[in-house]
Amino acid sequence: MSGNVLKLGIPKGSLEEATVKLFGKAGYDIKIKNRSYFPSIDDDEIECMLIRAQEIPRYVADGVLDAGLSGKDWIQENRVDVVEIANLVYSKASTRPVRWVLCVPNDSPIKSVKELQGKRIATEAVNMTVDYLKKHGVTANVEFSWGATEVKAPKLVDAIVEITETGNSLRANNLRIVDTIMESNTQFIMNKEAYKDEWKKNKVDRLVLMLKSAMAAIGKVGLMMNVPKASLDKIMKILPPGKKPTIAELSDNDWVDLSVILEEKLVREIAPDLKTAGAEDIVEFSLNKIIH
Repeated sequence: MSGNVLKLGIPKGSLEEATVKLFGKAGYDIKIKNRSYFPSIDDDEIECMLIRAQEIPRYVADGVLDAGLSGKDWIQENRVDVVEIANLVYSKASTRPVRWVLCVPNDSPIKSVKELQGKRIATEAVNMTVDYLKKHGVTANVEFSWGATEVKAPKLVDAIVEITETGNSLRANNLRIVDTIMESNTQFIMNKEAYKDEWKKNKVDRLVLMLKSAMAAIGKVGLMMNVPKASLDKIMKILPPGKKPTIAELSDNDWVDLSVILEEKLVREIAPDLKTAGAEDIVEFSLNKIIH
């Protein structure tokens, strides 16, 4: 241990489980105990703190934390100046960005943002919503929502601005999307002064490299097989265009060993064809990281 420590904010709530899982895949074991806001991590040079994603940008900007993971939406909502190190496109349910959407009840006459002039809107992202309305020349009463935002229209408000990943909750509450305000994904951010610290910057770069390599391996598998040299051209035509497999000589000069990284779902489509083309001893194996 060098004596230096990186103070890192881990998002509590919807991103918590996905973040811990990603760190684990990257080689960092984070353990969160009940009622503790200070998770342990198997790296003595990192000190973790569990904080709501909505608050992490502010604490990073103020220097309470050196770095943290939060959404691009909350960076914008907090209107803070931080260094955005990397896009990490993951969420609680998928590896797709989430969306902040303007919604109204299905039977509402409102069809566009312009029709919200003077109306009441509920949202957790007040600043983001105000900025969006201002861009469209609309002034409305935007109120902070402490939760259960989807059920507030039309009884309490005319419209809502809410985050969605699948749209299921919106449909279940009889809501219709009028417009998408922004797409957001998880960002790895640093405090500007911490970014100038050579040790902290290097520590973050190494950590982010491992996180991105773990993300690159999601949905991918390795495939290796023995291929007769006489069938190699046929095998190459079955693999996706642009693939550059590793090919190694075997003790039998008439055969080669071929290894390639593929989308996991593709294997079920091409493995029978590879076998028909002459490949033998086809082995699929899981991947933890792909370092580009």
